[in-house]
Amino acid sequence: MPDSGYPWPIETTRLDNGLRVVVSEDRTAPAVAVNLWYDVGSRHEPAGQSGFAHLFEHLMFEGSVNVAKTEHMKLIQGAGGSLNATTNPDRTNYFETVPAEHLELALWLEADRMGGLVPALTQETLDNQRDVVKNERRQRYENVPYGDAWLRLLPMLYPPGHPYHHATIGSMADLNAADLATFQAFHQTYYAPNNAVLTVVGDAPAAEVFALADKYFGALPARADIPPAPDGRTVTPTGQPVRETVTADVPAPRVYVAHRTYPFGSPGYDVATVLATVLGSGRGSRLYQRLADGERIAQPDLVGAYGVDLAHAPAPLIATATARPGVTAERLAEGLAEVVDELATVPVTAAELDRAKALLSTSWWRQMATVDGRADTLGRYATQFGDPATAGERLPALLAVTAEQIAEAAAEVLGAADRATLSYLPEETA
Repeated sequence: MPDSGYPWPIETTRLDNGLRVVVSEDRTAPAVAVNLWYDVGSRHEPAGQSGFAHLFEHLMFEGSVNVAKTEHMKLIQGAGGSLNATTNPDRTNYFETVPAEHLELALWLEADRMGGLVPALTQETLDNQRDVVKNERRQRYENVPYGDAWLRLLPMLYPPGHPYHHATIGSMADLNAADLATFQAFHQTYYAPNNAVLTVVGDAPAAEVFALADKYFGALPARADIPPAPDGRTVTPTGQPVRETVTADVPAPRVYVAHRTYPFGSPGYDVATVLATVLGSGRGSRLYQRLADGERIAQPDLVGAYGVDLAHAPAPLIATATARPGVTAERLAEGLAEVVDELATVPVTAAELDRAKALLSTSWWRQMATVDGRADTLGRYATQFGDPATAGERLPALLAVTAEQIAEAAAEVLGAADRATLSYLPEETA
């Protein structure tokens, strides 16, 4: 077992305005990854403002005080770099990987849109990006078979008022109802240096990064009154299973079985991660062996299980399978439930445990193999747990999980009495 899952150096500082800066120097190749984690996601959105965090992921590429519309992307790509952004319930992050000599360009661009987006945000830009998000919702959720499963599972797992009750794509009604001033206020509230972590990994010494961070971000004012997200760590079990059946234009019956487990970053979630791998990762998993290869009721490439890495509430563990021809959703749901229930009663074998840990080790080191993967991981641990160095504890914690812990966790959080089951039926069989 490795002593650490992160054997590279880590240095940190905090600017006077509260911006946390994390640097991990690696001279292997002349490239750097720049990653900004903002502590704002859909869980922070006030009532009536769902979808705001995700919309800003789009708006942040539409120009700032010193950067014209779409120029951020053109400048990074013109320098030989790549870039993107993502939003989830816990955070929004922006990232680029560039040749090391263009580090200063990347930092200037990020600082300009952190501090200078609002003066450049126009009604035309807002309306345009609202339309982009509406189209994204149609393409990713509404017009794709099973595409709205996540939108349906969240309210089945988390009650109204819980910060994870709604998805990041948000409500189109909320996005349409808000005016320009409301969006500007959202950015001014959450896009502050003291609500962000800047991480740089690659061919740049810490002293240089710290100096450049202070040069470009240091004059941005801190925000004194950033509102905390609602506390979602406690979800009272109802003791009643929740079921929903959807008739839609889908090619075959599909079933999702979901449970709340433990928050990402907790010892319980490490156990749940190994459990999910035993349950549903690849052809050696229990779900594949039973439902696809054994009973042959599930399509081989459409069966599996996974956890969703949410840090501020009991995170979901989801098992899913799609039926072979002639198999009903009811039979598929029974099969999924049987395999999930057996995790508490049929001990995980040494071979199953070794296989799961090997898969997780491979996944971890694949993430660590790139400067952008490391930058994102350090940004996560600095933002969510206050110390980027704790990233190195994740892999050893996963490798220390025992079969007994898996059985105990399954008995505690995977019970049928607190299970959400979402079934899809093809329209012609309804």
